[in-house]
Amino acid sequence: MEFLNNFVLHQSAEHIELLHYMLLIVLFIFIPFTCIVFGGIFLSVYYKNKANKHNNNFYLRLSKDVAEITTINKSAGFIFGVVPLLTAILIYSQLLHNSEVTNLNYLGLALVFIIVSFVFIYSYRYSLSFNRIFGSLSNKSITDPLIIEDVNKLSDESNRISQKAGIFGLLFLFLGMWFFITAVTIPSIYSSWNVESFVGGLFFWKVLSRFIYCIFFALALSGGMVLFIFLEDEKKKHFNDEEYSVFVKQKILRVTFFSSVFIPLFALINLFGLPATALTGTVFTYSIISLALLFLGYHFLFLLTKEIKGTTAALLFFTLVFSIAAFIISDQKAMATSTQVHSAMLSAEFDKYLAELKGEGKTIAINAAEIYQVKCASCHKWDQKLVGPAHLEVLPKYVGKEAQLVAFIRNPVKVDPAYPPMPNPGLKPNEADAIAKYLLETYNEKNK
Repeated sequence: MEFLNNFVLHQSAEHIELLHYMLLIVLFIFIPFTCIVFGGIFLSVYYKNKANKHNNNFYLRLSKDVAEITTINKSAGFIFGVVPLLTAILIYSQLLHNSEVTNLNYLGLALVFIIVSFVFIYSYRYSLSFNRIFGSLSNKSITDPLIIEDVNKLSDESNRISQKAGIFGLLFLFLGMWFFITAVTIPSIYSSWNVESFVGGLFFWKVLSRFIYCIFFALALSGGMVLFIFLEDEKKKHFNDEEYSVFVKQKILRVTFFSSVFIPLFALINLFGLPATALTGTVFTYSIISLALLFLGYHFLFLLTKEIKGTTAALLFFTLVFSIAAFIISDQKAMATSTQVHSAMLSAEFDKYLAELKGEGKTIAINAAEIYQVKCASCHKWDQKLVGPAHLEVLPKYVGKEAQLVAFIRNPVKVDPAYPPMPNPGLKPNEADAIAKYLLETYNEKNK
């Protein structure tokens, strides 16, 4: 996926901020939908396996209903799954252009696995309808033993193919979500991502904790959706089977409850796993909102154990949706904070590019030492702390990274909590370039 870097456009600070908002909207669509599909197919395959073992028609019927409710239709898989992921890949290629770490390879594999998984999942979903047709045929009063034998063979073959399609779809979606979670974890902990191996990134503990959080939330969210839609259908009298209705409510309510119990634990692990440079008041605020909504969902779950109502199930489902939305906002705020230096560098490159287009880059020689005395010397010294840290203390991390130093000079951000934030010196692109070269050259001379 590195070829996308050839198509990246220069981005100003305003464009970068807009890209963050666009990415937020894309993730609002993609993550809840993918979680619902994964949780629904997991439950559907599980209940289908139970139906085969116990020869229980209720389990088979529930398997079909869960798959139909959570996958919606095959168009939804493309619109809410594939298109948002493609959009996210394009946005990340812009935001992490020329960065030291990239998530495009993980995103590319996530796209491949998720597309393949949707092919299997929707094959599985529609094959369940054929299974039901064969089942109804075998139950009819057919007297010809040859016809009965043929129908049973077709039913068994369809059942076997359906089961395989569901398992393969679940497996590929599991892997696709794993690659995707790894990809979105990288920007959030950009400043502390030190995994050199591609495979090692998948098993990084911060990735695994987020992935487990996502799996539990997927089961809770799909359970909440099934209860909501099922009770709406029951209220509209689309079916009338009291025994099956009780069976569904008991099974789905149990899954929703037990899967949601572990979500707060992994949400807190994810929060405190963020690097200090990514933690802000906004990140904490949205994390608290996510947990508060989750605990409100527990309240609705408790009410459903007392009396199962469609309104309560709807409140449960939408509370869970808003909870994961708040978590996504928190994660994206952490990403924006963690990558702010890199974003500043991209913005500086845009300013330089724009200045060259305007002809402003062709200026007379700049006296960097004079600019330094006017703009920098009042707050910085080379060998001792003043208002800001000593140059000899901070410049080593910029050796060989002049563009990053230029970006910081043009758009300074608070890095060390021991010092106040550096004010923007208001330098032009060519002046910032001159100052960065002056600082690095002087540093090299002092360390000879």
